[in-house]
Amino acid sequence: MTLKTITSPERMYQWVSRAVLEGRKVGVVPTMGALHEGHLSLVDAAKAECDLVVATIFVNPTQFAAGEDLDQYPRPLENDLRHLKEGGASIAFCPAMEEIYPRGYSTYVSPPEIAAPFEGLHRPDHFRGVATIVLKLFQMVPAQVAFFGQKDYQQTLVVKKMVEDFNLPIEIRVCPILREPDGLAMSSRNVFLSDEQRGRAVAISKVLAEIEPEILRLTDHSSALKNRLTGVMETARKRLEVKVDKIHYLDVVDAQTLQSISDTTTEVVIVAAADVGDTRLLDNRLVKIR
Repeated sequence: MTLKTITSPERMYQWVSRAVLEGRKVGVVPTMGALHEGHLSLVDAAKAECDLVVATIFVNPTQFAAGEDLDQYPRPLENDLRHLKEGGASIAFCPAMEEIYPRGYSTYVSPPEIAAPFEGLHRPDHFRGVATIVLKLFQMVPAQVAFFGQKDYQQTLVVKKMVEDFNLPIEIRVCPILREPDGLAMSSRNVFLSDEQRGRAVAISKVLAEIEPEILRLTDHSSALKNRLTGVMETARKRLEVKVDKIHYLDVVDAQTLQSISDTTTEVVIVAAADVGDTRLLDNRLVKIR
């Protein structure tokens, strides 16, 4: 299949608008490039549901704080385009920085309340940048469906709430985390890990996998669940501390609200963020408790 590369937002909008008018279903897969099998699984999901699949590649500076890895973030564009072509995407949308944030740009999206804990607490302006770029991409690529990965779980909730609050005519699909054979969640940042760090990083997914059955063993799924998990989480944190260089958070919360477990909670999410070396890694697991 031929992959078409488009850099102009106006041309991108015209292509998708024409396809929709022709009765074709369009899916968009927003990415920052450095594509791996996790991204390509989103393309596969989009292909299964849509007639036209647009993958966007744009390293968004507004979601990086000062001192984070914006300058070092991998940008293997030629390799990414090859992956998209082999994966069967229809269009790669690769806008230049000045197309997205022209000189004098000053309009940003204030993210919803679900952005406040976890990533929002540790990276205060991160979700402002995420919400802004996603809204802009949805405007430039007016697809009917957008595909995101579960690995950035809080981000998917932020995007869903923004879509709801702004009455955007697009559906959000969240696709499962893809993992390496040893369980490490696939991430573009994994390339920053040395062999030694890579060996330690797998502890994040292992600890989450060990917490899950502990949750399922608890039969009283009520507001007391969080208190009963205290010992489990303390043990898990100690196991993780000896492997990673810094734990930003490790918690079990309501999967829909990211707040403490309540009597109405039917599903929880185990969330973790940790540094291995200078690389910040995220992971999570969803667990139904009713």
